[in-house]
This record gives sequence, C-alpha cells and structure tokens, in this order.
Amino acid sequence: MRTVEALLASPVRIVGALTCDLLDRTPRGAALAAQLHARDVDVLRVSEREFLSACDTEQPQGILAVAEQPTWRLDALALGATARLLVLDGLQDPGNVGTLLRTAAALGVDATCVLPGTVDVWNAKVVRAAVGIQFGHPTIECTLEAMAAFLRAHTIPLWGADLGGTSIATLTPPARLALVVGNEGAGLAPTVRAACAERVTLPMAPGAESLNVAVAAGIALFTLRPRA
Repeated sequence: MRTVEALLASPVRIVGALTCDLLDRTPRGAALAAQLHARDVDVLRVSEREFLSACDTEQPQGILAVAEQPTWRLDALALGATARLLVLDGLQDPGNVGTLLRTAAALGVDATCVLPGTVDVWNAKVVRAAVGIQFGHPTIECTLEAMAAFLRAHTIPLWGADLGGTSIATLTPPARLALVVGNEGAGLAPTVRAACAERVTLPMAPGAESLNVAVAAGIALFTLRPRA
C-alpha cells in the first residue's frame, strides 16, 4: 500500500490497478481504493485467489498497480553550484539497492546513476525496498563511459568507497561530488576504481572488516554532504 500511495503522490502516470478484498480490511486500504477511483484509474477487482496468483509477496495487501516507468537522462539533469550524485556499480541485492535509493533521496542526492551489472532498479523487490522513491528521485541507467564524460563536463570528481582508501574523516568534500559504491562482495570494478579521483573509507573499530553497502553509503553520503 505504501508504494502505491507514493505512486499516487507522484507525477507518474498510472495505467491500472488490480485489487481484491484484502485491500478493504483496513481503513488505510479502503482510503487507497477510494483514491484510485477518484483518480479514474482503471481498477480490476478479482478474487483473493486470483490476486495471490498475480503477486510475488508472502503477505500481499490486496493492491497491485501498473504504471509507466519514468525516463531519466544524464543530459537533462539540472545541477546547482553544490551537487551530489550516487553511483551504483554492480550491486546485486534488491534490498540493498532499494535502501540506497531511499537513503540517497533522503540525504538530498540529486540523482543516482546505475552502472551495468547492477540489479534492475524496477525489480519489484527494489521498488518495495525503496518505497517507490524512484517515482520522484532521478535514477539513471548509464555506462561508465557516459557517466565519466558527464562528470568531466560538469567538473564533478568521482570518489569511490573502498576499504583501501583514505579515511573519510580527514577529507573536505568539494561542492560537487559523485560517490560510487561497489558490489557487495567484490567491491568496485577495476575500471571504476581507475576512474576515481579519490578512494575513501570509513574509520572502523579494530576487528571490524566491513559494513553493509547500504549502511556504509548512508554514512558516507551524510559525512560528505555539502557544507553550509
């Protein structure tokens, strides 16, 4: 329900929705159904059994929506004097990617660039984990070459989150910055690492080897946020 609520609050066009009696069992669900009807969304009512055959969650809430995917482009990004970009390199866990998108949006990141090898950002699990944040947060699939050219054209250095990097606590971030995080197990791809102007790491207590990528990125983005 929360994701469909986010969809309704966004400018994204809703093609249609599938509902069943499960939606009517809470006031929130009934209100959501009323919103769909008020927006003249084409709603198909089916039995609970039919609905369950169409969804991939263990505890569905009685609503599935179909909408047009937003199309975001690098060359259409309007960046100010201060800017932050997040770059995802080869991340495979949908939960991590969804959490990263949600975190980036919450911390004021202007856009997230998704490099080849990363899970589809419109994967249903990603959308649920992000609570539909992609409906409003620019999420751009692009090649490393296209991203590097864009960063050069806009004078934006690329910093890579890497265990062998400089402690993030000792650095002063530039006004414009892109931060790339890598695959959960392998880290940054060699070509991506080579494209980084700086490699940074989070200071950790002795004996701690690493952090979950979404947690690490959240801490790094907060630490590297634009200074007033």
